[in-house]
Amino acid sequence: MNPQAKLIFATSLILGTSITISSNHWIMAWAGLEINTLAILPLIAQSHHPRAIEAATKYFLTQAAASALMLFSSMTNAWYTGQWDITQFTHPTSCLILTSAIAMKLGLVPFHFWFPEVLQGSPLTTGLLLSTVMKFPPMTLFYMTSHSLNPTLLTCMAISSAALGGWMGLNQTQIRKILAFSSIAHLGWMAIIITYNPKLTLLNFYLYTLMTATAFLTLNTIKATKLSTLMTTWTKAPSLNAMLLLILLSLAGLPPLTGFMPKWLIIQELTKQSMAPAATMISLLSLLGLFFYLRLAYCATITLPPHTTNHMKQWHTNKPTNTSIAILATVSTLLLPISPMIATII
Repeated sequence: MNPQAKLIFATSLILGTSITISSNHWIMAWAGLEINTLAILPLIAQSHHPRAIEAATKYFLTQAAASALMLFSSMTNAWYTGQWDITQFTHPTSCLILTSAIAMKLGLVPFHFWFPEVLQGSPLTTGLLLSTVMKFPPMTLFYMTSHSLNPTLLTCMAISSAALGGWMGLNQTQIRKILAFSSIAHLGWMAIIITYNPKLTLLNFYLYTLMTATAFLTLNTIKATKLSTLMTTWTKAPSLNAMLLLILLSLAGLPPLTGFMPKWLIIQELTKQSMAPAATMISLLSLLGLFFYLRLAYCATITLPPHTTNHMKQWHTNKPTNTSIAILATVSTLLLPISPMIATII
C-alpha cells in the first residue's frame, strides 16, 4: 500500500479515536466511531484477497449496524430526557439498546460472530489494530455510561463471553482466530466489573492491550499465522520464541506474570460486591483459555525436532529484536510486583 495512503489512514484512526474519547455529546462520539470504521476498512482489504474483502465487508456491515443502534439509543434518551450528554444517560430502554450496540462494536457474546472471521481475513498488523485500538473508543463509552448500565445483563454477557471465548478457541489451528477468541474471553472479564469498578475495567483493557500487542508483533516478526508454521519457527529467533512463551502465559493469567494482576483484582472486587458465585464461574471458565494458550506455547517452544511435520528449515536470523517488542515484552510479563501501587490508585 502507498505510504501516503497509510499515513492518511493512521491519522484518521488517531483522529477518530481522539474525537470519541474526548467528546461529551453523542453525535460527536458517533462521528469519531464512523471515522475509525472508514479508516480501518482499507487496511483490512489491502491484500485484495477474497477473504480480506469478505472480512472488510463483514466488518463494515457490523459496525454500521452498531453505530446506527448507538445513535438510535442516544436519540431515544434525548427524546425522553432532553439530554445529549454522554454521562446523563438515564432512560432504561436506551441503556439496554446502548449496551447491545457497544457489545456489537466490541465483539461481546452474543454479538461476537463477526470478530474471528474479520481477524482471520486481516494481516497481523491490522489484526493488532482491530484487537486493541479499535476497541478503545467503545470501551471509553462503556466507562462513561457505566453508572446507568444494567449489571445483570452485563454479568450474563460477560460469563457467556468467557465461556464461548474459551470453548470455541479450543479446536482452532489458525493463530489469528485463537487470538480473536482470546479477545472475546478477556472482554468478558472487563464487562463483568464495569458497573462496580469502571477503573478496574480500564486497567484490564490497558494490560490486555500491552500483552496482545506484544503477541501480535512477535508473531508478525516470525511470520507465523498457523500452528503448523509456529512449530517450525524456533530456529529463526529462539529468544523471541522463548519470550512468546511468557507472553502467552501472561495472557492466560498465570500468577508470577502481569496478566494475573487484573484477574486477581477483579475476583477481589466481585467478592466484595457479594458476587462470589460469578467470580468462581468466570475463574473456572478462564481455564478453557489457559488450555489453548498452553497449546500455543507448546507449539512455539517445546516442539523441537525430530517431529513428523514436513517443513522447510528456516535460517537463524541475526537481526536484533525490535526495541518496541523488547520493551512491551518486559512490561507484559514483569508488572505484577507493582500491583499494590496500582490497587491504591484504583
